[in-house]
Amino acid sequence: MNELSEIRDLRAGVPLPDADRLTAPRARLTAAFRQETRRGRAALPRRRMVLVGVAAAGALAVTAGIVAILPEDSPRTSAGKRPQVLSAGASADTLELAAATVEKHDSTEPGPKQWVYEKSTFFVRGKPQSSEEWTRWDGTGHASLPGIPRAGDISDFDPDELQVWYGPNQEEKWKREGYDDRSQRQFYRFLATLPSDPDRMMKRIREEHAIGSISGESRAQRDWREIDVLYRSVLIPPNVQAGLFRALAKIPGTRVTTGVKDPLGRAAIAVSVHYAEKTSSGWQGKQEILFDPESYAYLGQTRDDGEMVSARAAWGVVNKPGARP
Repeated sequence: MNELSEIRDLRAGVPLPDADRLTAPRARLTAAFRQETRRGRAALPRRRMVLVGVAAAGALAVTAGIVAILPEDSPRTSAGKRPQVLSAGASADTLELAAATVEKHDSTEPGPKQWVYEKSTFFVRGKPQSSEEWTRWDGTGHASLPGIPRAGDISDFDPDELQVWYGPNQEEKWKREGYDDRSQRQFYRFLATLPSDPDRMMKRIREEHAIGSISGESRAQRDWREIDVLYRSVLIPPNVQAGLFRALAKIPGTRVTTGVKDPLGRAAIAVSVHYAEKTSSGWQGKQEILFDPESYAYLGQTRDDGEMVSARAAWGVVNKPGARP
């Protein structure tokens, strides 16, 4: 698999319902509004939908009126407040709101000669190490900064010089030689075939795009691991993004924490599970996937075991290697 993932306390005199209790009815109101909006459009001819991932959507503008009706102290606008772990029901409602938001994104698939750009920051012993990568959409090119030293004499090697690689059509090579990896385009088009229903989606992912079975791993642990990896893909079709949020809500023990920061200090919400004992995959403790609290774009992930602390600093679609969005 190509791996190119907050609530005001109300207290004044007479006690008021806290934000956690209010989250569920807000989300139900939002869902009802969305349903009425769809009913109003039912008689209109349907437009052909073009799938695209979050990167190509640029600023991730939300096109639905759903944002306008959200209360001031909703999970959307509570970024920057103290962290608050939501209940199971409120977590599920928040994930449904995220799904309803991202499935509204519109854009187009990149052209074959365009490049997917990603800047990532990993933390090794607490120290950040950043890198930039450009991957041509049709799989025939790759570029990186800093560069990777070649074998042999590296006396003239400059890590700040953009390294660009071009080669034959890797999609055909992968198909011919049975490679499990895929180009960005192949991966995106596989995702575009997935059903939006979270149960059917995860079934297809396990059957056709599995990251490898681990003996003794439960279905819930496997699904979390699959989703954890999928979110590292820069481009994900909107319907699949929505399905992944709904699939997260179905994993037992999943909780949303609002008012947190990602490893780069940006406002975020965290979706997490906690493994009291080490799983068959070797994971233990809290596993978090971090998202922007407004657009629900993937920001990064952390693990209690310290083996994975990473952030997506920037991403987008550009026309040549070395260009930035």
